[in-house]
Amino acid sequence: MNHSPAPPPATETTSKIEFRGKPSVSIVIPVLNEGDRVSESITKAWQAGADDVIVVDGGSTDQTIALAESSNCRIVKATAGRGQQLNAGAASATGDILLFLHVDNWMDVSAADQIRDAMNDAECVGGGFKQRIDSKKFAFRILEFGNYIRATGQRLVYGDQGLFVRRSVFESLGGFPEIPLMEDFEFSQTLFQGRRKPVMLPGPLHVDPRRWEKTGVIRQTMRNWRIATAYRCGASPESLYQRYYQD
Repeated sequence: MNHSPAPPPATETTSKIEFRGKPSVSIVIPVLNEGDRVSESITKAWQAGADDVIVVDGGSTDQTIALAESSNCRIVKATAGRGQQLNAGAASATGDILLFLHVDNWMDVSAADQIRDAMNDAECVGGGFKQRIDSKKFAFRILEFGNYIRATGQRLVYGDQGLFVRRSVFESLGGFPEIPLMEDFEFSQTLFQGRRKPVMLPGPLHVDPRRWEKTGVIRQTMRNWRIATAYRCGASPESLYQRYYQD
C-alpha cells in the first residue's frame, strides 16, 4: 500500500505498573468548525473524570475557538488533519494515559476510572469502549455489536470507540501517522500487534448518530466498509478523505 510507513513497534515490557499513585488521564478532542457542540463536549469530558482536557483546533472559521476559550480546557492550534491534530494534542498533554475523543462522542462519569483500573494491569497498553449509539433503532444495536467484534477480533479500535493508550507506549510508537483519514486504523494495527490485545471497557461511550441519520444506516455503514476495504487495497488517505467528506 502506498501509505506512510508505520512507526516501529514498541519494546515489550515485563515491569509491573509504571504509575506512582493514581494515573492521570488526558482527553484530546480534535475539532474543526464544531461551534455547536464543542462546549458540551468539554463539559462532558470533565464529567467523565479527566485530569486534563485539550481541544485541538484545525483552523475553525466559526465560533469554535471562542466557545472553547470560554470553557475549562487548554487549546492547541494545529494543521488541519486528524493525525496532525491528535499528535499536537498528545504533545501538549500532561496525563499518564491519553484518550482520543471525537467531539460528538461522550462518556459516562466512570469512564476515566475504568481506564485507570484497566491500566493497573501491566499487560494492558490501551483499548477502547463499548459504544452506545444514541438512537433507539435496532439497526444501531447490530452496528454496535459489529464494531465491538471488529475491535476485539481484528484488533482495530477506531476513533469513535474512545481509543486510549499509555502515554509511554504512544510516544515509543511515534504517535499517529499524519494522514487525513484512517490514522486510527494505522495506529491500532501498530499498537495491538503480537501478544497485545485491546481492552474494551464497558463504558458506554455514547455516539451521536448524526452521520448515519443523514445518510441512512445501511448506506453509511456500506460507505465505511468500502473506504476501509479501499484503504486495505492501497487507496491513498487523501483520496479517501475526499470521498468520505464530499460524497
